[in-house]
Amino acid sequence: MQDSSQFGPAFSKAMTAFDARNAQDPNRVDVDGMEHAKELLYAQRMSAMLARYLPEASEALQLAARCQHIERWTISRASYPMTRPGYHQWRKNLKAYHAQLAGELMREAGYDEVMVRRVTQLVSKDASLADVEMQALEDVIVMVFVEYYLEEFVEQHPEYDVPKWKDILRKTLRKVSPEGHQGLLTKVNLPQALVPLIQEVMQEEGWL
Repeated sequence: MQDSSQFGPAFSKAMTAFDARNAQDPNRVDVDGMEHAKELLYAQRMSAMLARYLPEASEALQLAARCQHIERWTISRASYPMTRPGYHQWRKNLKAYHAQLAGELMREAGYDEVMVRRVTQLVSKDASLADVEMQALEDVIVMVFVEYYLEEFVEQHPEYDVPKWKDILRKTLRKVSPEGHQGLLTKVNLPQALVPLIQEVMQEEGWL
C-alpha cells in the first residue's frame, strides 16, 4: 500500500476495506510460487504503477486506482450475452457496481460526499478524458495491462496474426496520453517478446 501519512485516517481505512473485499476473490493466481487473490493483486499493481508514474497523485486518484476492479468476480461475463452489446452492458454494470461499493466503503471509512463523488466519478469513468486525473487513471490502467497481462492475452489468442495484434495495440495505446506514452517506455517493464511490435505501432502512430 502507498504511504498514507500525508492523508487522514479515512484513507487507510478505505484502502484496507478495499483490500479486504478483494482478498475474498475466489480466483487465485500464482506469482513466483506465491498464491494471490486475483483482484487484490490487480489492485496492488494499480497502486504500485500509479506510484511509479505519478508519485504525487492526489488522495482521490490513489483511492480510485485501488478500487478499480473491486469485487469484479461477483458480476460474471457469462451472465450476459456473448455479443458485443452484451460485453458493453457487462462493462457498464461492472463500473457502476465498483463505484457504488467503493462509495459505500468510503463513507464507512469517514469520507464526506465531496470525496466520495470524486472517487466514484473516476471509478465509473463518468469524467471526460479532458479531466487530468481521469486521463492519468486511464494511463495507469493501460500500463498495468501492458506490463502484467498483455503477454498472457497474446498467448490466449494464437489465432491472431500480426496485423490483428497491431490493431489491438493501436486501439489500446490511443487511450493513453502523450505523458502516458513516455511512461510506457520509461516506467513500464515491457514484455520483451512484444517490444518490437509495441515500438512499431508507436512509431507508425507518431508516438515515438
